[in-house]
Amino acid sequence: MQSLCLARCIRSLWAPAQTNLLLKLGKVQKYVNCQLQHSKTMENKPWALISEIGALGYPEELIDIMMKRFHVVSHKDFLQNLQLYSPKVQVLFCWNTSPTVEPSLLRLLPSLKVVANGGAGINHLDVPYINSLGVKVTNTPGVVSSATADIALGLLLASARDIITSHQIAVDPNTTSLPTSMMGVDVTGSTMGIVGMGDIGYKIAQRGRGFEMKILYYNRRRRNVKEEQAVGARYCQSLDELLKDSDFVVLAVNLTPETTGLIGHRELSLMRSTATLVNISRGQVVDQDALVDALRSGTIRGAALDVTYPEPLPRDHPLLSLPNVVITTHIGTNTMNTCHRMVESMINNSLAVLTGQPIPNEVRAQ
Repeated sequence: MQSLCLARCIRSLWAPAQTNLLLKLGKVQKYVNCQLQHSKTMENKPWALISEIGALGYPEELIDIMMKRFHVVSHKDFLQNLQLYSPKVQVLFCWNTSPTVEPSLLRLLPSLKVVANGGAGINHLDVPYINSLGVKVTNTPGVVSSATADIALGLLLASARDIITSHQIAVDPNTTSLPTSMMGVDVTGSTMGIVGMGDIGYKIAQRGRGFEMKILYYNRRRRNVKEEQAVGARYCQSLDELLKDSDFVVLAVNLTPETTGLIGHRELSLMRSTATLVNISRGQVVDQDALVDALRSGTIRGAALDVTYPEPLPRDHPLLSLPNVVITTHIGTNTMNTCHRMVESMINNSLAVLTGQPIPNEVRAQ
C-alpha cells in the first residue's frame, strides 16, 4: 500500500516537470527549425553587385535593406576575387552611375539577369546592348519626383534672392556692415517656364503655383485640360515661345539625342535679360560654353544648376567663378526617405525579374 502511494506521489510530481520539459524541447526544436530555415534562406539569396559603401557609394542604412534580400559584394571586392563572385552575380545595382556598366564589366557577369538603376535617368546605360545580352534594365521613376522638384524650387529661390551671396557676406569675418544695395528679383507673381512636363515637371508646376507663379510649359505631348487647370499651366506650341515669355526657365527633360545641347547660343539669346536658367535634368542638355557667354554678357541674369558636365567640373571652369551662378552637387534625389524608396524600388524590380513576375519599372530598348 505504501509502495502504491509512493508511486502515485512520484507520478504527480513528475507530470508537471515532464510537461515543462516537453515544452522546452518543443521550443528548442522550433528554434533549430527556424535557424535551419534561415540558413536555407540565406543560401538561396541571390548575389548582387554594388559600387561601394560610404561617401562615394551607398549609406550603410541602405545596404542593410539590400542585405535582407541579397548577398552583396562591392565592385572592388568583386574584381579582387573574380573566380568566386563572377558566376554568382545575378543583379547589378547601379547607383549614381556606378559601377560603370560597360561591356568589359558585363563580360565578367555570365549569370547577370538585371541591371537595376537607382533614379529615373538611364542615359548612362546602353539599354539596347544590355538587352541584347538577355539582361533586363529597370529604373525608379516616380519615387524621385518630389525631392527633385523641391531642389528645383530651392535653386530658383537661391538665385532669385541671392541667398548664397548674402550668406557669404553674413559669415565673412571682415563684414562690419550689411549692404543695402543687394536686390534680388520677385518670385511671387513671376512666370516660370518648364521644359519637360513629366512627373517631375508637373510637381515643379504644383510648387510654382504655391508661389502664385504663372506657369508655361513645353513638352512633346500636351497634358490634358484637367491637369493644366489644376496647376494653372499654359501649353506653349514651341520652345522659343516659352523662352521669350519666362522669368525662370526650368529644365526637367530626360537626356536623349534630341535634348542634348537643347539650350545653346540661339536659345539663350531668346530669353529675357532678367531671366534665370534652372537645370535639374542633365548637364549635357545645356551648351555650357554658350551659357558662360550669356552669363558674362548679361544676356540672362543668372543660372542655377544642380547638374553639370562633367561632374564635378574642372576646378578652373569659368562657371565656378561667375557671381551670377549657383551650383549644387547633383543632390536632387538626396534625401534619406527618397533614397530608401529608391533602393526598395530597385530591390522590387530585381526580385520581379529573378522570379519571373511582372516588372514594375522595366526600361526597354527603343
